[in-house]
Amino acid sequence: MTRGSTREYAKAVRGRYRRARRKEKAQFLDEFMRVTGYHRKAAIRLLGRDSPPAGAGPGVTSCGPRGRPRRYGPEVASALKALWEAADRICSRRLQPFIPELLEILERQGELILEPGVAQRVRQVSAATIDRLLRPYRSGRRRRGLTTTRPGALLKRAVPIRTFADWEEDRPGFVEVDLVAHCGESTEGFYLTTLGAVAVATGWSEWVGVWGKGQERVGAAVHRLRQRLPFPLLGLDSDNGSEFINQVLYSYCQRGGITFTRSRPYKKNDSAHVEQKNWWLVRRLIGYDRYSSQEALEALERVYGLVRLYANFFQPALKLVGKERQGAKVRKRYDVARTPYQRVLAYGIADPGKAAHLAELYRSLNPVRLRAQVEAALEELWPLAARPHPPAKAAGLGQSVAREPEERVAALPPGMDHIMIR
Repeated sequence: MTRGSTREYAKAVRGRYRRARRKEKAQFLDEFMRVTGYHRKAAIRLLGRDSPPAGAGPGVTSCGPRGRPRRYGPEVASALKALWEAADRICSRRLQPFIPELLEILERQGELILEPGVAQRVRQVSAATIDRLLRPYRSGRRRRGLTTTRPGALLKRAVPIRTFADWEEDRPGFVEVDLVAHCGESTEGFYLTTLGAVAVATGWSEWVGVWGKGQERVGAAVHRLRQRLPFPLLGLDSDNGSEFINQVLYSYCQRGGITFTRSRPYKKNDSAHVEQKNWWLVRRLIGYDRYSSQEALEALERVYGLVRLYANFFQPALKLVGKERQGAKVRKRYDVARTPYQRVLAYGIADPGKAAHLAELYRSLNPVRLRAQVEAALEELWPLAARPHPPAKAAGLGQSVAREPEERVAALPPGMDHIMIR
C-alpha cells in the first residue's frame, strides 16, 4: 500500500478502533497489520491518536514528535557554551565537575545570569550531553613546530635518568621542565624561547619567556619559576638538551637540595606532562612565528603573567589513577577533574602566607575578563613576530635572519638581572 492509501485506511477505521473494547481492538490491529505491513506498535500509535497532518510520515501524529520531551533546551545549550568558552573550550569530562564552581564565579562576577530552573539543569547535565549540545561549536586544527634540543653530554653521567613510570605521585614538588623555541621556520640565528614547568602531582604550571637559550639565562628562568611556585621545589626533570645538562643548572640544584633528573633520549613520553602543556598553552596561543626582539620578550611575559592565572585557577584536569589490562585492551581510570589550585589546597603543601594570598587572588579573578585580557595581550604580541624577508638581490646574500645584537649578549633583560645564577 502507498502512504496515501494507508492514511486513508487508518482514517476510515480509526473511529471504530477507538470506540472498540480491548478484544475488538486486538482484532482491528491484526487486520491493520496484515493489510499495511506495519509493526504492531506503529499501528497502535497511528490508530490510537488524532489524525496526523497531511504529508506527515508514518507514526507521526499531530501530538508532535515521539519520545521523551527535551530536557535540555536552547537556553541550557547557550549557558553551557558560555561556561565552555570561559573554561577555554576544555573537554566535557574536565568541564562537567567544574560547572557548579565556575557557574558560581561567573554569577558573582556578573558575567552570566541564569534563571533558577536553567541553572539547576546546567548543574545536572552529564558529560555526554555536554558533548552533544556543544558539537556544533567544536572545531580545530593542529600544526607542529621545530625541535631545538641538542644533546648536552658533559654531565650526562652525573644526572640520573627518570622514566615516566618513576614519578612519586604522593610527593608534590617534583616538576618537569622544557624549552619551547619561537624560531619560526628556521632554527638558525637568535630567537626567544619559553621555559615551561609542570608539577606532576598537582598540575600547577608556570611559563617564563627567555632571552635565547643560553645556559645562564635558562638557569635564571628556572630560578624565577621556583620563586613563583606555591610549594617547595623538590625535584627537577628535563630533557637531554645542553641548555639543561650543564654545570650552571647542576650546581644550582646541588646548592638548593633539588633532585635533578633527565628523561631518556628520544622518549617524549618521559616528559608527557610538560609536552602536553607545550601544545595546549604555548603553541596554541603563541603560535609558530619567530620572535627575536626585546619588545616581543616583554609582550611574551605579559601573556604568561595572565595565562598562569587562567590555567592554574580555571583549567580543571583529569589524573590517571589506575590501569587494568583485559586481554588486548587497557582500561584506564581517572579521578574527578580538578584545577591545579584545588589540588594544591587538597595536598595542603602551600605555606599559610602563600595559601592566604592564593585564596584572596582566586576570589578576585574573573575568568571571562581574564580571557579577554589574554586575547588583548596576544594581539599586542603577534605583530612583533619577525616575518621572513624576501631574498636580497645582492650576490652572496641569502634570506635575512634575525641575529642577537652584541649589546644584548652581555646583560639580561630588565627585571631578570637580579636573579642571575652565578
